[in-house]
Amino acid sequence: MAHKILLVEDDPCFGSVLKSYLELSDYDVMLCVNGNEGLEAFRKDRYDLCLLDVMMPQMDGFTLGKKIREIAPGVPFVYITAKSLKEDMKLGYEIGADDYIIKPFDSELLILKIKAILSRCEGETEELKPRYIQIGQYLFNTELRTISKNDQVIKLTPKEAHLLELLYKYRDHLLLRDKALTEIWGTNDYFTARSMDVYITKLRKYFKDDEKIKIDNIHGSGFRLIIEE
Repeated sequence: MAHKILLVEDDPCFGSVLKSYLELSDYDVMLCVNGNEGLEAFRKDRYDLCLLDVMMPQMDGFTLGKKIREIAPGVPFVYITAKSLKEDMKLGYEIGADDYIIKPFDSELLILKIKAILSRCEGETEELKPRYIQIGQYLFNTELRTISKNDQVIKLTPKEAHLLELLYKYRDHLLLRDKALTEIWGTNDYFTARSMDVYITKLRKYFKDDEKIKIDNIHGSGFRLIIEE
């Protein structure tokens, strides 16, 4: 499956050309023309990498980068900009950018950078994904999809396990409803939303014996897993 790239660029000509070039390199690209549109697209779908312009209307690239980091800390992003000021580059890296590329640039070099970033991130994902996760009094085995406490073992469905992993990844922070729906179900329509509510109810039931584990419903936004010490 092709890697998905979110390209946010307010220059329609440059954006269209870069989108076509990336697609010729077998990437699946979503092009947005301003920061607000880019943020909305990121919330609705799952991306492997983001390419962000800095100077954009409605929301600049630095603000967009911060919001992307809040929503999905592990998704890499690269700034592509005509601004070469040291202060801007420093700010970009402080926000969490994986690279900062100055226009004009060599398109082949960009592809090599993208490949290197994606390869590194995939390697980190495989290495860092834990097989066992301690959730309060329970032990979550991500490989076997079970949660256990003493002699009690509960077998989770694939979707239950995936949802629990996402909740744990964003623990103490907001897991957006749209992100969970698109990542697990591939769509965010009414029926899948109701289905996810059922899965949330099931997870709450599994952890009901541990009062320190809470899955809060943030009305209109999503869910938050809280594990009290």
